[in-house]
Amino acid sequence: MSTNPDTGKQIYLKIRNQCGRLGILLPWLALFSAGIADHPGPDWWWSISATYYQSPALVAIMFPTCLVMFNYIGYDKLDNIITNLIALFGIGLAIFPCKVSWIPDGTKVGFFQLPIETSAIIHGICAALFAFFIAFNNIFLFPKSKPGRALSPKKIIRNRIYRICGWTSLFIGALFPLAAMGIIPRFFKMIIEILMLNIFGFSWLVKGEFFPFLNDKKTSVQI
Repeated sequence: MSTNPDTGKQIYLKIRNQCGRLGILLPWLALFSAGIADHPGPDWWWSISATYYQSPALVAIMFPTCLVMFNYIGYDKLDNIITNLIALFGIGLAIFPCKVSWIPDGTKVGFFQLPIETSAIIHGICAALFAFFIAFNNIFLFPKSKPGRALSPKKIIRNRIYRICGWTSLFIGALFPLAAMGIIPRFFKMIIEILMLNIFGFSWLVKGEFFPFLNDKKTSVQI
């Protein structure tokens, strides 16, 4: 029985593209589904994390995205470690809800039924590490090539895109504490999260050869 030698490579592309699609879909579906639900407080739309209490979208999309990433096999051990860390902290975002104004301190929330203020601390740590490792992946890992192989013009363009995505994620992520502390309007948290998730999704789509004009002509899988 013959097998297609490109089958394994195509699976990699599908995994990358699935991560990209889910990452881009998450903020918009979360906002839409929370928007048509009852609004328990004025800050319901200030953060994607806050939509956890109104809609299952955050958990429903974050979990499969992270499970897909757990099954992703990179080019070396570091690739696998970073991807698994992104998945781990993404799941942490989903199972440890954030703090919101309409739920009093001491209320037990989330999968582990922790007090909301404790859950919020873990949520914040997971969010920061999730964003950091996404940026690290874009800046240092996605641009990697096989040793000794010359970079094609399209690969050079892709590498620039990855690094721009990574540094942009770090820059806008640095604004998040300012929004959380009210130094800038708190609703900016939602804008920051939408931008970061769309950057995450876009970079994975580029890696998955979703955009034909960015792909090398003589290869079916990017490096």
